[in-house]
Amino acid sequence: MSTPSRFDRGHTDDLMSFLTASPTPYHAVANAAERLEKAGFRQVAETDAWEGTSGGKYVLRGGAIVAWYVPEGAGAHTPFRIVGAHTDSPNLRVKPLPDTGAHGWRQVAVEIYGGPLLNSWLDRDLGLAGRLSLRDGSTRLVNIDRALLRVPQLAIHLDRSVSAEGLKLDKQRHLQPIWGLGDAREGDLIAFLEEELGLAAGEVTGWDLMTHSIERPSYLGRDKELMAGPRMDNLLSLHAGTAALVAVAAGDSGLPYIPVLAAFDHEENGSQSDTGADGPLLGSVLERSVFARGGSYEDRARAFAGTVCLSSDTGHAVHPNYAERHDPTHHPRANGGPILKVNVNNRYATDGSGRAVFAAACEKAGVPFQSFVSNNSMPCGTTIGPITAARHGIKTVDIGVAILSMHSARELCGADDPYLLANALVAFLEG
Repeated sequence: MSTPSRFDRGHTDDLMSFLTASPTPYHAVANAAERLEKAGFRQVAETDAWEGTSGGKYVLRGGAIVAWYVPEGAGAHTPFRIVGAHTDSPNLRVKPLPDTGAHGWRQVAVEIYGGPLLNSWLDRDLGLAGRLSLRDGSTRLVNIDRALLRVPQLAIHLDRSVSAEGLKLDKQRHLQPIWGLGDAREGDLIAFLEEELGLAAGEVTGWDLMTHSIERPSYLGRDKELMAGPRMDNLLSLHAGTAALVAVAAGDSGLPYIPVLAAFDHEENGSQSDTGADGPLLGSVLERSVFARGGSYEDRARAFAGTVCLSSDTGHAVHPNYAERHDPTHHPRANGGPILKVNVNNRYATDGSGRAVFAAACEKAGVPFQSFVSNNSMPCGTTIGPITAARHGIKTVDIGVAILSMHSARELCGADDPYLLANALVAFLEG
């Protein structure tokens, strides 16, 4: 295969900057929107009437974004090519009554979001970020990107069995981070955030806040052929999808499809929300795009029938210390190119015809790809892929990048794989 030319290692450099700037789903979609704006895309409000003009548009809703590019001459029944992803990652999220503590330690009450590797959050310097809802009905993003919180591990002297029996954590008792000394005072955390943002006391009436590791992404290894960083699951795919959509829109020369990026929140806890893949957002946006171009329900049905979605999410690279946990004949490797994810029980949406679509895109891009299936004795995870296929009747293919330490506060991938994925997505969106 030829060497990909559109994206290179500079794409991975940019990914690291994107991860740092995106500690929450709200920041991630704001940063994606900023990149789309620079490329000429324009935000449309869901409460406004939509025009059927050509060009790039996007919708923001909470921690989700749907962006699309209508080429000149596109018909009302022109099919879509969709890159799907999700914006959320497992972490520790602040409770409604956050101010707590004990024995002279001030703490922040948190709830476990998704399925994090809990031990990876211990003894790690944490920041706090998210979305604040204000008294006037507006919202503000906040990012305290410095060492503010820490979940301290119990010293081995007080738990002699930990080395032999393993670490055992109670999610309620052992994961509450400390952030100071003294007695807990009601309203203290939110008052601190108001002061940080220069807001008046009592202006914040609601919040969606979460912790994040402040350690920066970095290249790793003797030859810097690996990359370590937070939230690769699944901001790696959001970043690649955004870059691919921008590249395809810039090179529009009679595109046969309408390229789309759809990134949803709440994948890590089931996708059932107004911003999740199991909600109506994607279908609503695609239908309104058809109708805005003068289409009928018949045009909508024809467009959906010809549509294909690549559900892009991270998957498991073979682990050198636990190879027996993987299927013995499917061992995805770092820097081996994106993975095609298959499960015959439909935990992934890929079938043979979908494989052919992805194989053609990779061949066009000059990108190698690998196959992933779970060990038959191990349960298989799932993605937005089957949800998208079932909810919208859209052919969907599950793909992604193979990583280690999935759901850790800090994950690991091959440094070449992000740009290999982005090149494959460009070829797919171009048709």
